[in-house]
Amino acid sequence: MRIIFNKVSKNFGKNAPALDETSFEINEGEFVFLVGSSGAGKTTVLRLIIQDLIPTSGKIEIEKFVISKKNHVDTAKLRRKIGMVFQDFKILYNRTTFENVAIALEILGKKSDEISKKVHEVLHLVGLSDKANFFPIQLSAGELQRASIARAIVGGPKILLADEPTGNLDPTTSWEIMKILREINDLGTTVIMATHNADIVNSLNKRVITIKKGKVVKDEKTGKYQ
Repeated sequence: MRIIFNKVSKNFGKNAPALDETSFEINEGEFVFLVGSSGAGKTTVLRLIIQDLIPTSGKIEIEKFVISKKNHVDTAKLRRKIGMVFQDFKILYNRTTFENVAIALEILGKKSDEISKKVHEVLHLVGLSDKANFFPIQLSAGELQRASIARAIVGGPKILLADEPTGNLDPTTSWEIMKILREINDLGTTVIMATHNADIVNSLNKRVITIKKGKVVKDEKTGKYQ
């Protein structure tokens, strides 16, 4: 699924635009870092991709979907192909790890046998097979983020968005999360990660899109955190 931003702007009231005629293309299967200071526009890009926001102007295309305007039918179809991982996990604390991951498939109306099979597969991928019946309060921050990733990928998305997924984690755990994201990318999923973690960005030699005051100021195939 190719992602195209063509002169996309997003304004919030009378403040300076969160995005200002931003243009870039991301091809299927890429691993891309979005970097920049707080308020630069990184999270706005991710929210536009999942149609949590609609651009003030410009055009956004994902595969055959033109998502610049609200279309609830297309939004539902598109969101089945996109997973999202958050810095604060967004985990339901009254459900077990298994139940937190399964809810993504329950929403899609999958049968219980299929849900069980797929949930166990992704829990194995993220290293949580032995924590399936644990509640969030029994998990570490790193394990909570792994559960969040499992929930995001259990439906087989073509695109995985990660908004500061290592922001609340220690360095060792952060690298464990990055290993999982790289494995997901190696399986063919496009990964777009917004981050402030310079060590991770500078070590992985992936594409880096740098955003400053809502504008793309640098786009490098194997970039660094400036």
